[in-house]
Amino acid sequence: MTQVSSRWHHIVATAVGAIVIALLYQVTAVDSRYAARQAVLRETSAVPSPGARLRFSATAYCKGELTASGVWPRTGVAAADPALLPVGSVIQMIDQPPYTGIYTIMDTGPMVQGRHIDLYMWSCHEALAFGRRAVDVTVLRLGWNPRTSTSGLLPARPLPQTTLPTPGGPPAK
Repeated sequence: MTQVSSRWHHIVATAVGAIVIALLYQVTAVDSRYAARQAVLRETSAVPSPGARLRFSATAYCKGELTASGVWPRTGVAAADPALLPVGSVIQMIDQPPYTGIYTIMDTGPMVQGRHIDLYMWSCHEALAFGRRAVDVTVLRLGWNPRTSTSGLLPARPLPQTTLPTPGGPPAK
């Protein structure tokens, strides 16, 4: 009888242990799915601010006149919705090489609305091959004001002022 009772206790203890482990696994899986959902939600709905990492849709263009900022388009120039990324904003785009890099928002456009950026490329073939893709964007500066940069990009104290020599004047110190 004691052998049957002992065996019965082992079976019950093993079953209870298995149930507890299964429940803990379920809770962990639910928590990690919730955390992943929250991270995606932050990337897709957060307001752009210096240091924010956001998910954008990216396309490319190859021809254009003067940009909204008054410069000719060139490599490193991007267009964005001015309500999210005003002209003068600096972003770091994370994508596959050679497109990963630093871009300056210098243009806007009627087709660039919401979480969409449009990158300038010299080659129209390359722009067409780029297509439309989801990219991660880190906002380094919002607009033209350097004080809206992410911390650590600006020196803690102002840079020393230097004077340039004037033609025909005394040499600068």
